Amino acid sequence: MSLPLHVLRPAAQGFAAGLLLAVAGCGVSSKPDSAAVPVVVSPPAQGALVRSEAVMTDVTMAKRSISPAPIAGYAPESSPPGYQDEQREQYQALADNPIHSVAEAPVSTFSADVDTGAYANVRRLLNQGRLPPEGAVRLEEMVNYFPYDYALPTDGSPFGVTTELSPSPWNPHTRLLRIGIKASDRAVAELAPANLVFLVDVSGSMDRREGLPLVKSTLKLLVDQLREQDRVSLVVYAGDSRVVLEPTSGREKAKIRTAIDQLTAGGSTAGASGIELAYQMAQQAFIPKGINRILLATDGDFNVGISDFDSLKEMAVDKRKTGVSLTTLGFGVDNYNEHLMEQLADAGDGNYAYIDNLREARKVLVDQLGSTLAVVAKNVKLQVEFNPAQVSEYRLLGYENRALKREDFSNDKVDAGEIGAGHTVTALYEIVPKGEKGWLELLRYGKSESVVSGSAGELAMLRVRYQLPEGGKSRLIERPIAGGSEGKASDDLRFAAAVAAFSQQLKDGRYTGDFSLKDTEALARGARGDDRFGLRAEFVQLVELAQSLRTTTASNSEPHKGGYN
Repeated sequence: MSLPLHVLRPAAQGFAAGLLLAVAGCGVSSKPDSAAVPVVVSPPAQGALVRSEAVMTDVTMAKRSISPAPIAGYAPESSPPGYQDEQREQYQALADNPIHSVAEAPVSTFSADVDTGAYANVRRLLNQGRLPPEGAVRLEEMVNYFPYDYALPTDGSPFGVTTELSPSPWNPHTRLLRIGIKASDRAVAELAPANLVFLVDVSGSMDRREGLPLVKSTLKLLVDQLREQDRVSLVVYAGDSRVVLEPTSGREKAKIRTAIDQLTAGGSTAGASGIELAYQMAQQAFIPKGINRILLATDGDFNVGISDFDSLKEMAVDKRKTGVSLTTLGFGVDNYNEHLMEQLADAGDGNYAYIDNLREARKVLVDQLGSTLAVVAKNVKLQVEFNPAQVSEYRLLGYENRALKREDFSNDKVDAGEIGAGHTVTALYEIVPKGEKGWLELLRYGKSESVVSGSAGELAMLRVRYQLPEGGKSRLIERPIAGGSEGKASDDLRFAAAVAAFSQQLKDGRYTGDFSLKDTEALARGARGDDRFGLRAEFVQLVELAQSLRTTTASNSEPHKGGYN
């Protein structure tokens, strides 16, 4: 019997996570490391990569002393002379979305995003006793990590649409508009046959408990879900790339597990070579009208061959035309290239998740397997046109690297996000109702505002454009958003607002004013609702932890950008 794919089953129900962690020896402790030094990041230029020096608390962590016998035909190379695993983490620094005047720019357009990797990565950093750098915090991925009770489709479209409006918890003059879309769930048994290529980084940087050992345990969770009609290949790369397992039926689980078990780490990282070979294997076992996907498990620390970001992204863009998608699963600490992982998945028509423990691995590759593998709509774009009679100003919370031009909305050649079975997408706008005090000064010579006849009662018009998985001309969903008085906010909206507040406070908190971390904690605690699997309770604990770290940081050093207001 399968449980809902969009939530985690607790460890006590059918899955002894603690036992697996002990056996694998690779679980990441959730206990904060009081000796860790917070990451301090200087304000970078927009779009620049932030390289934050991560101080390891236990630099003498013992390597695994016993390695399984190497697989026939593959032996990891030793590190070349002069090779050094630099301790760094790389993030893309993006400025927050600007404030817009409805009179001047009434239309907001962006691509859907179902990635959740930022939340798991931020959780990892906080649990290590470190405040995350600004670039690690992507608000939309933080909010989208949690399941919400959205309406399912009823009109034959791939997803249902939900909207809600309520007062903003951090600004008495603004309102929060929540837009949610929800795709129908699909049981694993109902999925099309899958052709999966496990592409595993076995370089020296993965030779740590958060690296290859956790990768192996994660992939074996997915192996348990395979069916006879599914095919699996295994490709590895270090200084070069090799095929470890040719396409193999899902019924041969013991053979697949044995191939995974025997992987060992060592050497430099020729990631581009591995990606090329993985696409070749995917084409070799290609299943027409099936699921054809590469699952790349790595820390993204490519240092041999093609390693520049633009070339790797162009490769993924070119290869997606073959009908093979690319999902990235991030692992590792201290040298983790999060920027590369998120953007590769976007370019490869896949999704990105960060795996910090086996519980997260089970969430992504067992409970949400349908969402991870099965695409129900592609090139999903959202556009909101605000009514100047109802709204004077607005800002979109998050989605900074998903922004689209207005004319891109109707152009099917412009790539956008994919939505899998059971996926939810949440977008939040902070808006200033007409007549309320806003962020912008009034213009002396402003244009008079016109209102379309018959639309005075509408707050905005929501448009969602998408293509079916097989392609073809895009389809359009339009939903007017009614204005008027707001009722009591739902637990879902209040909790999403708490996550959005926390995400902003982890950065510069310029728009949250006097709303403190303590206020965020209280808001989230009161909006947990039926928290069946404890995800919201865990979030409350992270906010408490961040408060403690903020206090510790403030007492030991001057406040730095990336802290809190």
